[in-house]
Amino acid sequence: MSSLTVHHDSENDCLTLQLGERFDFSVHRDFHDACLGPARPARSYVVDLGEVSRMDSSALGMLLLLREHAGADRAEIRIVNAGEELRGTLRVAGFDKLFVLH
Repeated sequence: MSSLTVHHDSENDCLTLQLGERFDFSVHRDFHDACLGPARPARSYVVDLGEVSRMDSSALGMLLLLREHAGADRAEIRIVNAGEELRGTLRVAGFDKLFVLH
């Protein structure tokens, strides 16, 4: 069972990725299929980490791949609902400079 739920708001062309408890290599295939598959990039992305209690380096890699796929510096990607520990991890990795953290 996947711990990734995907919702596409076609009116605003926004893809929301809601992750389960673990954001690690176990969701790599589903994350890749949802964001980096053959379809053109969405206009914007929301990565919801509200349920995530554990994140590893492969999660950081997946976020970087998403950013590259979505247009790098032109990408509109918001990371929302990250707990304090995850926010700290993202800041230490410099992701607060690459993504909008809410």
